[in-house]
Amino acid sequence: MLNFELLRTEGHARRGRLMLNHGVVETPVFMPVGTYGTVKGVLPRSLEEMGAEIILANTFHLWMRPGLDVVRQFGGLHRFERWGRPMLTDSGGFQVWSLAGADGRGRKISEEGVRFASPVNGDKLFLTPEVSMQIQTVLDSDIAMQFDECTPYETAGQLTTEKQARASMELSLRWAARSRDEFARLANRNALFGIVQGGMYENLREASLEGLVALDLPGYAVGGVSVGEPKDEMLRIMAHTPHRLPAGKPRYLMGVGTPEDLVEGVAQGVDMFDCVMPTRNARNGHLFTRFGDLKIRNAKHRQDERPLEPGCSCHACAGSTAPDGTVTGGFSRAYLHHLERCGEMLAPMLASIHNLHYYVNLMREMRQALDAGAFAAWRVRFHADRARGVADAPP
Repeated sequence: MLNFELLRTEGHARRGRLMLNHGVVETPVFMPVGTYGTVKGVLPRSLEEMGAEIILANTFHLWMRPGLDVVRQFGGLHRFERWGRPMLTDSGGFQVWSLAGADGRGRKISEEGVRFASPVNGDKLFLTPEVSMQIQTVLDSDIAMQFDECTPYETAGQLTTEKQARASMELSLRWAARSRDEFARLANRNALFGIVQGGMYENLREASLEGLVALDLPGYAVGGVSVGEPKDEMLRIMAHTPHRLPAGKPRYLMGVGTPEDLVEGVAQGVDMFDCVMPTRNARNGHLFTRFGDLKIRNAKHRQDERPLEPGCSCHACAGSTAPDGTVTGGFSRAYLHHLERCGEMLAPMLASIHNLHYYVNLMREMRQALDAGAFAAWRVRFHADRARGVADAPP
């Protein structure tokens, strides 16, 4: 089940609401990535407290481990990982792309599907649109993605040609139809999204979109970006494609990106985002703040008593309040620097909480700006604040 309500627009930017089987999602929204059924280092309760309404899980990796027999025993992924709110699963197509390796020999693509060796134990596996739908039905994700081929930016060390990108895009279209048919055969009660492909070629993006719209799917995504292309190429496709997707259905930009990317994506009509960047960067001591990025491992933070971001209400910056009203207080940059230098696991945990809180709050601010009809002005202030840098942030 999926219902989408478009509440307000400002230029291409949209304010909406998604009604799914496991709850309501306000858009635009960022989805934290929980590859193996968990957002690394972050308790589900922490995600709920920061306001995360929907998370992403990985079809391919959960198929490998723990396997469908375990997830089926629990009646789906929600009960297995104790997450009661909506969830989206990708199709496995991106992992098939990443398995290719430098020589492109890590998997074999045919009309039927993709043959490859399991990265876990070397078993020979065959992933098809039908198998992807069967896996996602067991996972019981509120939103399932069609099985697609993620068109690479480069093929065998050379820029992917228009002919190669067209063949890939047309294969994904045929797989979209097979995904839809299998999804219906399984009587899956959730929603299936199609994925627009076409590489860096606008005409192919439009052909892909036309073919997907003919399938009349509940929602649509833009795939094949953030796959090694230069930033200006990604921004070109971001400016071209999202606002061309059907206005009455949700629009999802896959695997993107920096805070600036999210703001520009919303400006171009995107409703949904996911990216590993908040948690992956956190594990490497890279923090996002309203006033620019902070590298907590730098020696200059050794004696810095300030929080990561003044005014931030996340647990890392502001601490928490006990039932008796006692405020524990947040953690200093000096303390986070110390934890990083010692290799303590609390460092990436607190950093992940902060980065995800920043991303979730960023989307909340954009929704509020759209509600007020002030997104354009908010966007200008956002870029000005980010350009100031953490050294110039107010106390």
